[in-house]
Amino acid sequence: MEIALLGGTGDIGQGLALRCARDTDHSVVIGSRDADKAEQKANEYYSSLKETGVTPGIAGYSNETAADSAEVVVVSVPPEYASQTVETVAPVLGEDDVLVSPAVQMSRDASGFHYDPPETGSVAEAIDRAAPDDVPVVSAFQNLAAGALSGLENDLKADVVVTGDDSEAKQTVMALAEDIDGLRALDGGPLANTGVVESVTPLLINLAMNNDGMHDIGVRFE
Repeated sequence: MEIALLGGTGDIGQGLALRCARDTDHSVVIGSRDADKAEQKANEYYSSLKETGVTPGIAGYSNETAADSAEVVVVSVPPEYASQTVETVAPVLGEDDVLVSPAVQMSRDASGFHYDPPETGSVAEAIDRAAPDDVPVVSAFQNLAAGALSGLENDLKADVVVTGDDSEAKQTVMALAEDIDGLRALDGGPLANTGVVESVTPLLINLAMNNDGMHDIGVRFE
């Protein structure tokens, strides 16, 4: 399976790209509005993975080209650009593709980070509204620390809550999450539940900011 990470040059995109390329048999495509930047980042990720003894299948293209060739398309761009990015790649998406939303919309003030959802209720639901009607949207990976993902020396032990309305698409993303060493996928129900999942992320960031040794904090449900 081919996985496209639109905005794969950013923090969460980098972490997911490195982990998917190292831990799974899937090929990884980095997408960006700037194809040259995507290619440069893909080469950097390739070099980093080679140093760990892995020869990954990883390449970089424009967002549209990346989405066109992939079965799973992760919209790992900042939340304010998520809907626009989906609208841009919509012409190359088909009913057999799955869109994945890992983004969380937050605000920050002197007291810390706060959940600031869009009018649709969650970033995933905003992506669903922008996506073609026949392309399922699944929400996942919001509660993972980007630093923990991209630091390949870190042993992950975290849960990924996955929400979506298409059961087959949700199972595809859950299987992908569990292909990554140290992650366990949990079914969080329909896409309408995504806001609850997204709202945990600012709490985790605030805990990381205010407690020593919790920089790469994640969630594990026992």
